[in-house]
Amino acid sequence: MVEVFVLVGPSGTGKSFQAINIAKQKNIEYIIDDGLLIKGNKVLGGSSAKREDSSMSAIKRAIFLNENHRIKVKQILERENPEKILVLGTSVKMVERIVEALGLGEIKEWVFIDEISTEEEIGLARKYRTKEGKHVIPVPTFEIKKDFSGYFLNPLRIFRSLGREDSAGAEERSVVRPTFSYMGKYFISNRVIEDLVYYAANKTIGISGISNIGITNTNQGLIIEMDARVVYGNPIRPLAKRLQEQVKMEIEGMTSFNVLTINLNIKGLIFVV
Repeated sequence: MVEVFVLVGPSGTGKSFQAINIAKQKNIEYIIDDGLLIKGNKVLGGSSAKREDSSMSAIKRAIFLNENHRIKVKQILERENPEKILVLGTSVKMVERIVEALGLGEIKEWVFIDEISTEEEIGLARKYRTKEGKHVIPVPTFEIKKDFSGYFLNPLRIFRSLGREDSAGAEERSVVRPTFSYMGKYFISNRVIEDLVYYAANKTIGISGISNIGITNTNQGLIIEMDARVVYGNPIRPLAKRLQEQVKMEIEGMTSFNVLTINLNIKGLIFVV
C-alpha cells in the first residue's frame, strides 16, 4: 500500500512552495496538487484547477469530482504504483476527499503549513496570491507550458550559491496566474533575465564568466548586451555562438519572451592550469 502524507493550509499560504522541501525530506516522489499528479519534475497526468474559469469549478477539479479526470489519474497511479505520495489541500476535509476519491487508503502523516512556515513566509505568500493573483506549483516552467498554453507564467528560480556567476544547483518552481484571479499585466524584472543569462553561461562549457549585462525591452522582444571571458584553448566563434544559443533558449523557454538580439563581446581569455 502507498504511504500517504498530506500537507494542509489555507489557500495562498505557500503549500505548493513547501511541497518540494517536504518531498525531499521524506523521500516522496509523487505529489497531488490542484488536480495534477506530479512525479519529480514532470506532470504525469491530471488537469490543473488553475485552468478553470471560476473558483467553484477549480475546487471541483482539485478534489477530482469529475469522473473522467479522476479515472485517468487513478489509472496512472495504478501504473506507477508509488510507495509514497504527498497530497496538498486547503483543509482537512479537502485532503480526505482527495485521498478517498483516488483510493489512496489511510493517511500516514499530517503536516500543517503553520508548523513548517513562519508567519512572515505565510504573509508573503498571501500577498502574492491576493494582490498579484499568483500561485506556485512545484514543477519547472517547461513542464507547465503545455498545460498552461496562453496563460501567464514565469520561473521562480532559487540560486543557492552566493555568487551569481556560479548558479549550479538551482531549483525552479513555476509561478502561474489563474484565469479566474487575473490582475494586472505580465511582468518579469531585468534581474530575473540577468539571472537566466548567468545560469545559461554557467551551463556553457568553455565560458569562464560574464559581466556588464544590458537588457533593452522592446515591443517585439529583448535585446541583450554582455561581455564574456572564455577559457583559453576553445575556438572563440563556435563558443560564442553556443553561448548565444544557450542564453536565447533559457530566456525564451523560461519566460516566453522573444529574444531578438544577443550582442556578445569577448573581453578576455582565462588560462586554466
